[in-house]
Amino acid sequence: MTKRRADNIAEQLEELIFDGTFSDGDRLDEVRLSEQFGVSRTPLREALQRLALSGLVELIPRRGAFVRQPGPIELMEMFEVMAEMEAVCGRLAALRISDQALEDLRDANTKCHDAVDGSNPDAYYHENERFHRIIYEESGNSFLAQEAYKLHKRLKPFRRQQLRFRGRLQQSMGEHEAILQALSDGCQDAAANALRDHVAVQGEKFQRLMATLKAAAE
Repeated sequence: MTKRRADNIAEQLEELIFDGTFSDGDRLDEVRLSEQFGVSRTPLREALQRLALSGLVELIPRRGAFVRQPGPIELMEMFEVMAEMEAVCGRLAALRISDQALEDLRDANTKCHDAVDGSNPDAYYHENERFHRIIYEESGNSFLAQEAYKLHKRLKPFRRQQLRFRGRLQQSMGEHEAILQALSDGCQDAAANALRDHVAVQGEKFQRLMATLKAAAE
């Protein structure tokens, strides 16, 4: 219960940062936020720690938590590494994925479809996260899976934000279909390329993400 509560608070704080309520450098007062969310400081601190992992918040000893928006170069570098890590996971999973895991991926994809039909980006992201984690695990490389999921969590608020762009849910859904087909066929190159393209934020996607962050900062 505490974990879920902390996750909910972290997601709400992400929205408040992205919509400009909290700007880069703002101090996040624990007492005031505890009152605002109607919770004790324990789940709030857990939420702040989650945001610190994503780089949206910096925790400074004896000073508190401060909003920290990453710059464009830092964000691009993280997405670049994430795209390549997912490509490797896909390449290995194409060789090693089990029939049960393929069924689990299809189930996650079906729920993603439902979220698209309901225009619910948060529900979509929840199943999207499950979809990607299955692929990490099916790479058969526990170290790679752990590192991929660690970076995935760090980029979570930015990946969630992308899904709010007009047309992105439908586009992401089509990319999922290509990934699932490549894994079902056991095609390593196709799986790697599909995952790399799915995660990479280049061109228009990156410009839209940075524009959202800039608007929040202003």
